[in-house]
Amino acid sequence: MRTELPTERLQRRLGTETKPDASDGQPAGDGDRPDTLLSRWLPDTQADGGAGWMAAVRADPGRAGVVALAAVGVIAVLVTVFTIVRDKPPPVTSANLPPVQMVSSGSPTPSGPPAPDTPVVVSVVGLVHKPGLVTLDPGARIADAVGAAGGALDGADLLGLNMARRVADGEQIIVGIAPVPGEPAAMGSSITADTADTGSTASSAPAEGATAPGAVVDLNTATVEQLDTLPGIGPVTASAIVAWRDANGRFSSVEQLGDVDGIGPARLEKLRDLVRV
Repeated sequence: MRTELPTERLQRRLGTETKPDASDGQPAGDGDRPDTLLSRWLPDTQADGGAGWMAAVRADPGRAGVVALAAVGVIAVLVTVFTIVRDKPPPVTSANLPPVQMVSSGSPTPSGPPAPDTPVVVSVVGLVHKPGLVTLDPGARIADAVGAAGGALDGADLLGLNMARRVADGEQIIVGIAPVPGEPAAMGSSITADTADTGSTASSAPAEGATAPGAVVDLNTATVEQLDTLPGIGPVTASAIVAWRDANGRFSSVEQLGDVDGIGPARLEKLRDLVRV
């Protein structure tokens, strides 16, 4: 026995179940269609065939339909354009970057003057307790340099120095002898700047008041500059000779140079033929 499929069962029920009526038991005529459930669900035009169903479909929308379709199309275009314009990303602006600076790869330039925080070194000589080199803080003044050298001795010429002036690195401060009325002018105080960094060369001519090389120097009238020209005699020893002369009077003999600090027997022998009294 063959098993009935579900589709066959549905078709059988829709096609064979008929509505009972008064003509039950009589065959239907050719013009009558069976009163089935399928025929009751479909309209007459569809039940009669495809021609009736096609006739029921209206292909012409009419004037009102055309206007409505055109309006819908215009609205769709406007919505699309608005969406594209609104979602357009903003223009990207370039950042304001600083200009690129050229960096030289060559050798560094020579260093200039000392940095503001670098200590300065000056030479303080003459009538001070501790002549020599002193190291000072930046911005130090002449008064600080003299104080760092132990202070000035009695009879030192401080009026010739501007104690408020700032010192520069490499300077030499000479504390001379105060002038005495009625006596030859001795060497006063002065400041000698360091000219080694400027590239200038010293003049071969003797300075004003200095003794020419080879000349005999008078110990009783010579200034510190003149005594400084003697071999082995520097500014400190020259100032000491003048200080001894002021403290003890005139030199009576050349041998008295041995009493001056810094002059020993060997140096005295070198100076014997170069000085006189």
